Amino acid sequence: MELNQNIIKTLKEKTSTKQEVFHKVINHFEIFKTRLRAIAESYHHEIIKHDDRVDIQYSSKGSYDAKLKFGGDTLLFHMHTNVFGFEENHPIWKIGYVKEDPLRAYCGMINIYNFLSDSFKFNRVNDAGYLIARIFINKDNHFFVDGKRQMGFLFTDFANAEISEANIDKIIEASLVYSLDFDLLTPNYSAMQRVTINQIIELTKNMKLTTDKRLGFKYSWERNDLK
Repeated sequence: MELNQNIIKTLKEKTSTKQEVFHKVINHFEIFKTRLRAIAESYHHEIIKHDDRVDIQYSSKGSYDAKLKFGGDTLLFHMHTNVFGFEENHPIWKIGYVKEDPLRAYCGMINIYNFLSDSFKFNRVNDAGYLIARIFINKDNHFFVDGKRQMGFLFTDFANAEISEANIDKIIEASLVYSLDFDLLTPNYSAMQRVTINQIIELTKNMKLTTDKRLGFKYSWERNDLK
């Protein structure tokens, strides 16, 4: 049987690259988890001196997720198990670094979501969380962050920026600052004026009426500001 050389070439290049990216990203995600735990402990020891009612804690339920609870907010870090490319009009393709080696455009992704802590505490499954940032990491350990406001312009130098413990700390702290800047807003009256008997009954158990923050944004790549 004569082997298809195009298949072999693809397996050697693209598929092998994706495997390399996945294993590097999962290793970096372990560092994220370690730093989240350390940051939670550090802030907890400092804040508890002022107010022991403010709860700051780290938790994880598996290899691909980690939560940082800080008062009324919770950041959920989730590593996607797939490796991604980018659509043709994405500005990543304009970077000389990627033009030199298109395989550098394949990235693993870590998503950061902002939830209300009570959504988890009371199992309010209808509550909405918000994606505030996506961290993309490639085979060279280069990274950029696509996200809201400061999360979308602090980490855009894909050609030169390498993921590291120091940069991971900066990403986590920027996520904390961003989330703390947005307060819970009163739900729209029209959305709350009709409730069912079942909702009222369940409300006394686990507060199932939907609650969320409102966060308006554009992703950084829509502003074409990757370097």
